[in-house]
Amino acid sequence: MKSTSQKGIVIWLLSGCILIWAMVVVGGITRLTHSGLSMVNWSPFGNFPPHTFEQWQTAFNAYKTSPEFKLINSYFSIDDFKSIYWWEYIHRTIGRIIGIVFIVPFLVFLFRGKIKGALLAKLFIILALGGLQGLLGWYMVKSGLVNEPHVSHLRLAAHLITAFITFGFTWWVALDIIYQPPVNAKRADNPALIRLGFILLIFVIVQILYGAFTAGLRAGNFDPTFPKMGNYWIAPEVTSLSPWWNNFINGVAGVQFIHRYNAYVVVFLVVILWYKSLKVSLSISQKNGIRFLIGIVIVQFLLGVLTLVNSVPVVLGVLHQTGAFLLFASTLFVIHRLNSGASDMV
Repeated sequence: MKSTSQKGIVIWLLSGCILIWAMVVVGGITRLTHSGLSMVNWSPFGNFPPHTFEQWQTAFNAYKTSPEFKLINSYFSIDDFKSIYWWEYIHRTIGRIIGIVFIVPFLVFLFRGKIKGALLAKLFIILALGGLQGLLGWYMVKSGLVNEPHVSHLRLAAHLITAFITFGFTWWVALDIIYQPPVNAKRADNPALIRLGFILLIFVIVQILYGAFTAGLRAGNFDPTFPKMGNYWIAPEVTSLSPWWNNFINGVAGVQFIHRYNAYVVVFLVVILWYKSLKVSLSISQKNGIRFLIGIVIVQFLLGVLTLVNSVPVVLGVLHQTGAFLLFASTLFVIHRLNSGASDMV
């Protein structure tokens, strides 16, 4: 990374990554505090929060039309409503801030001629992913405003996975700029490690997907024991639905089973990647990336266990979600460095 404009673009992209992480964390808090259905209307441009009694009463009256109020929270006072309103409002506001942070600097860099060619195409993809993320967020919330007082776990998964994809693509583009190899740089030849890195990424994505399923179905509250599921390694309820595949899409026990045991696969693959990396010559960034990866996968596994056995408290749930972000980011970093050559120039 050489020019000042490139440094500016990297700072911009990394700021976007941090904001996406913040949005997902606040989204997790919103879900865990059951605040996500408190705002029954949506506007792409947002609105100021209520600040007078009349405005709060109007917002509360709108919430009273929702299935969640009618079937679950009919005892709510306006003060109870305020306690759930703010988390959803903050979540949506961060989403709009992300839009501003991405669009305004993009237009400035574009106007100044700092963005061209392949980078321009990549940035258009990021902007499109951001727009899709916002639409999926409302599509998810809307599923809980019709008949059922909860959102579809499938829509929740689509919303979360899109956030991770947007983050991952932005992170990768930033890494491309940070680690620009010199002309005719010698590439590292570690095809086995690269293949293993991509296999690991697939299982990490599966784990994130089933984390969303687990959250949407509240499957973390099923058999909150470790290492067994209650008294069984495979709880009988895992295969209780018909057809069989429905257990692993819509079944509480089946979804937790996949999320629980896929975690072992992720840990195993990281350990194998680390072990194999000891036998080859790697650059400083490659070694540091793999060291961080094995550290974060251990922390994330322990956080998952603690979150499970404590029946998903808010703090542990949020920390576990943050761990997923760090695991995903570090996996991408390792793949990028293994796949981009041995240069450590910044």
